[in-house]
This record gives sequence, structure tokens and C-alpha cells, in this order.
Amino acid sequence: MGFADFFWFLLWIFSFTAYIFVVVLIISDLFRDHQLSGWLKAVWVIFLVFVPFLTAIVYVIARHKGMAERASSRRGIVAEADDYHPAASASPSEDIARAKELLDAGTISQGEFDALKSKALGNQYFGA
Repeated sequence: MGFADFFWFLLWIFSFTAYIFVVVLIISDLFRDHQLSGWLKAVWVIFLVFVPFLTAIVYVIARHKGMAERASSRRGIVAEADDYHPAASASPSEDIARAKELLDAGTISQGEFDALKSKALGNQYFGA
């Protein structure tokens, strides 16, 4: 096996991997689209199996705008989830003081205060 054969082998492996990536992208987009009926989703998948390259090209050309919108809305959901940070304080004493205020206001019970207090003290010792 010479260099040219090895080069063509690598080119085919790259092409096949890229095609599999596109098929997975198309199938995930199909199931993310709530406006498309189940029958049309099935037709797209059947065509992807029997006429794979042509169907992938047609799908990407015909539905590119919807794919972009669904992908960007999906990224927005993930970005919102990534931005979530629970309220963290600088020290356990601040957590305990806030919990004590809630206890004094009658918002939480003594048991809930004890749980918050032990959690705050546990976070101090375990670095969580």
C-alpha cells in the first residue's frame, strides 16, 4: 500500500465521518422540529436510508433556515442553564446569619434552620 492509497483511504474515512455527522445532525433536527408531523419525519428518515447523499443535501438546502433557528434556540437554553449559579456567600457565618433572619421572620422552621446551619458549616470544612 503506497502513499497515494493511504491518502485516498484517509480521504474516504474523513468523508464518511463527515457524512455520519451530517446524518446525526439531520436526525436530531428532525426530532427537534415540533411543527413537522411524525409521518413526514419518517419519510425523511426513510429517504436518508435509501437515498442518503441526495436526501442529506436536499434536507440541508430546503430546511437550513429552520435548522439554524432550532440550533440557536437550543443554544439559548443551554446558555441560560450555564449562567445559573446558586447564591454563594463568602463565609458560612453569612449563610447562618441569613438563615437566622429567616427563622426570626417565621419563614422557616427550627429544623430547616438547623439543616441550613449544618450545610453552611459542612461547606466550610469540605470546600463545596
